[in-house]
Amino acid sequence: MGYKTYRTTNRIFLFSSLLFFLVSCGSPRNVLFFQDAQLKYDSSRDFSKYEIRVANNDNLLITVFSKNPQAAEVFNIMRTDRTTTTQALQWQGFLVDQFGNINFPLIGEVHLGGLTKSEAIALLQKKISAYIENPVVNIRFMNYRVTVLGEVNKPGNYTIEDEKLTIIQALGLAGDMTIYGNRRNMMVCREIDGEKKFFQVDITSPEIFNSQVYYLQQNDIVYVEPNNAKIRTSTNYTQNFSLVFSVASLLLTAALFFKR
Repeated sequence: MGYKTYRTTNRIFLFSSLLFFLVSCGSPRNVLFFQDAQLKYDSSRDFSKYEIRVANNDNLLITVFSKNPQAAEVFNIMRTDRTTTTQALQWQGFLVDQFGNINFPLIGEVHLGGLTKSEAIALLQKKISAYIENPVVNIRFMNYRVTVLGEVNKPGNYTIEDEKLTIIQALGLAGDMTIYGNRRNMMVCREIDGEKKFFQVDITSPEIFNSQVYYLQQNDIVYVEPNNAKIRTSTNYTQNFSLVFSVASLLLTAALFFKR
């Protein structure tokens, strides 16, 4: 009788341990990126030629070059050299006002809001051509930064120099998600025409590559929310569940022992 009771108790313990393990562990499908990666690319939305657009409050560093350097000097606020810091360059930029305009030397008010970088360059070259022959214009966004928050290893603000950043690269800059990041429900906050818009992103799906927020814009906010495991841990759910489960297993074992 004692041997049978021991075997019964041992089986209950093993069953309880297995059940707790299954309940505690998350599914790999909640962790892996780009699952079932049979991507049907939407050719109508060719992101390979993606360009950032000028937005209100952008800080644009605009430089003008010409065969006659002296003629182009009037359009350049300040000369730069290799020792000029990024912070110093920011003070030389043209701030886009709330109406999408900048005040450019000689030309005056120029509306650049909503234009791509190449469109803005073409417009300025056309206007400057009235003063100098064959001008070359270069524009650099001095405020292209994104914010990555939530369940990532290195949350913070990141300044981007090449003016082209994907949401995957943003996660890489932030040290990737933690194991507690909800890969099925990331959030991108973007300001469009003065209004905050929120986009849900499922990083486990290869359809992320067709998302309109795959390429991030200046001042985008990427938020990785915690998964259920982290929420349970934060609210002491796991500890309470373990305690209740252990007590219940003990009572069940005792009941079977006395019944035997």
